[in-house]
Amino acid sequence: MSSATGGSRDLSPRRGLFLAPFDELVDARVLVELAIRAEERGWDGLFLWDHIVWRAPVRAVADPWVALSAIAAHTERLRLGPMVTPLSRRRVQKLARETVTLDHLSGGRLTLGVGLGASNPAEVEPFGDVLDPRERARLLDEGLSRLAELWAGEFEPRPVQQPRIPVWVAGRWPNRRPVARALKWDGMFPIELPGPEALAELAGEISAQRGAQRGQFDLVVEIEPGEDAEPWGQAGASWVLVGFGPQPRVGAVREVIDSGPG
Repeated sequence: MSSATGGSRDLSPRRGLFLAPFDELVDARVLVELAIRAEERGWDGLFLWDHIVWRAPVRAVADPWVALSAIAAHTERLRLGPMVTPLSRRRVQKLARETVTLDHLSGGRLTLGVGLGASNPAEVEPFGDVLDPRERARLLDEGLSRLAELWAGEFEPRPVQQPRIPVWVAGRWPNRRPVARALKWDGMFPIELPGPEALAELAGEISAQRGAQRGQFDLVVEIEPGEDAEPWGQAGASWVLVGFGPQPRVGAVREVIDSGPG
């Protein structure tokens, strides 16, 4: 992956798809077909929302981990992963097993997107999960630290990717607290950016805080179908994902895939 900050950077970002496995995309076989098609057309990645339920009118929701496993088994090049998994509602030891298994299945193509998760009470309260954002943040940090320990050798096998599976941390613009968290890991997915200018501002802040620190750090953004990715690459994005919202249509996704990543 190209580095969004620090060192030389190719201004052409990698291109991916950001899909909610809901309603028309709830069938993992459909997602596999789309992933194969995307790989054939030259796309670089495919990432799935990770939710238990969603707001009406969405009714059908698929498990992203099962779907990603099917995609990994039928593709060879696409980078893939959940965007994003809220660690506050996951058992970290189970997540460690899932991530390493998927990393091996994909031949080292997994990126783990993490965050606090949507503050939708319907997805939290009925299942006894934590709603308070500060507590979710604490559990996220604690879970990431523990996950890294398990990846580092407490569990066998270790991940294919070393020193670890890449972790992208999500955060809502203009909140800067997630930036400090992301800087401990491998990238950031800033949500609800108003435009490339805001990304350039964020990229500058991250570059200043990283200083001479070496190694890649990805900045990942979501755009609408048909939107030009180039300004985002010039602003610092290393990944630009085309998103389709919570009610994706199979036909619309196929049309974007067939148009190519540009």
